[in-house]
Amino acid sequence: MTLSFASLGLSDARVSHLEGMGYTEPTAIQAEAIPHLLSGRDLIGQAQTGTGKTAAFALPLMEQIDASNPAVQVLVLTPTRELAMQVCQAMRGFRISGRPKVLAIYGGQSIERQQEQLRRGTQIVVGTPGRVLDMLNRGSLSLQNLGWLVLDEADEMLNMGFIQDVEKILSKAPADRQTAFFSATMAPAIRELATKFLQSPVTVTVQSPKASPKQIQQVSYIVPRGWSKVRALQPILELEDPETAIIFVRTRRTAGDLTRQLQAAGYSVDEYHGDLSQSQRERLMLRFRQQQVKLVVATDIAARGLHVDDLTHVINFDMPDAMESYVHRIGRTGRAGKKGVAISLVTPLEKYKLRQIERHTKQPMTLVKIPTRAEIAARNLERLRSQVREAITSERLASFLPIVSQLSEEYDLRTVAAAALQMAYDKTVPAWQREHHSSEPEEGSTPMPKKRKGSPEPRQVSKAQD
Repeated sequence: MTLSFASLGLSDARVSHLEGMGYTEPTAIQAEAIPHLLSGRDLIGQAQTGTGKTAAFALPLMEQIDASNPAVQVLVLTPTRELAMQVCQAMRGFRISGRPKVLAIYGGQSIERQQEQLRRGTQIVVGTPGRVLDMLNRGSLSLQNLGWLVLDEADEMLNMGFIQDVEKILSKAPADRQTAFFSATMAPAIRELATKFLQSPVTVTVQSPKASPKQIQQVSYIVPRGWSKVRALQPILELEDPETAIIFVRTRRTAGDLTRQLQAAGYSVDEYHGDLSQSQRERLMLRFRQQQVKLVVATDIAARGLHVDDLTHVINFDMPDAMESYVHRIGRTGRAGKKGVAISLVTPLEKYKLRQIERHTKQPMTLVKIPTRAEIAARNLERLRSQVREAITSERLASFLPIVSQLSEEYDLRTVAAAALQMAYDKTVPAWQREHHSSEPEEGSTPMPKKRKGSPEPRQVSKAQD
């Protein structure tokens, strides 16, 4: 039986909001932790980063917060400011109608500004131990109305020497509260802390996701500031020229919009979604396997019905929140000992996810810039060179030799060969590349490819969300 967020005890409004974000099935840590936290139990969760544990504690706590009370009711402690910002951003995304208010407090940012935001009222504070303790000592942060306290990445707190600060904060919090510890490992010092500050906690342990196969090359392209991901994706597709690829997005609306834009640019692409009938799915799958369609845009949910043995590329247009989803996505390529490529489009604010990926897949992540016109043109010329070498050994070559002999009476053989290569190049490369293949643009000047000659008109795609 497949679990759903509704079966875990979350409200209909919260479940509907999650579905709009593309969340329909909880991860293992979410399925285990959410019911216990909704029931008021203290909890120890042993789970790796990237398993979806932010939602595991954020969703049940948001269900219970009194949004009409401006006092701080939830405190989440994180070891670093990067994680504090990440958790804060994620929790804001889980809100309904912008409530409750979530504030991140950490060193390196104006303390006066953070104090002012606290004075205005916020129900959830996510912060690093040092800045939280400073705020408590100044009287800027009050825990009088605190009902829930979460210690995230407890083992990292220990490694970075923050456990004493954490213990001081726990001592200042009301005894009548619900507490949750999350940690990848359970060192003796963490267990001692849990014994001292948690009341009859339930322990939940979730295995970390399996590492991805070694034959999968993982590449991340950093999307320049001010660029849309669609603009960044198109030159990547031209450079990689995948034989078959699944492009993963978060919602069906994004899938529809992206499919429409890529079709307009002349790409062989279709959308795979839950509203397709069984016969429509089968026809699309047949076209995909036969490479009549080279690219399929899909959400994680829809892509469960896609099984292609020779998939050459997986592209993360939208980065997944859970590491389990990332590993599952890229595991669709590089099967049966074959090589595969996993490409991720990463905005500057998502760079922190790359470190998490490297830790969990135990593989290096190649970080590259969006390809320039000159780089794309050079790759296309190299492909053409390889195709010519293959054609020279082809049995069909003999049928074209008489034409070469006739033309050699009028032109130099090198000129004849160059003309033939130009014709082949022009048929396989879009005009926007041919016109500029010899020039190196300024950084960030890769253009949006124009519609390819002879490419099909884009079809209408439903905008309904997954």
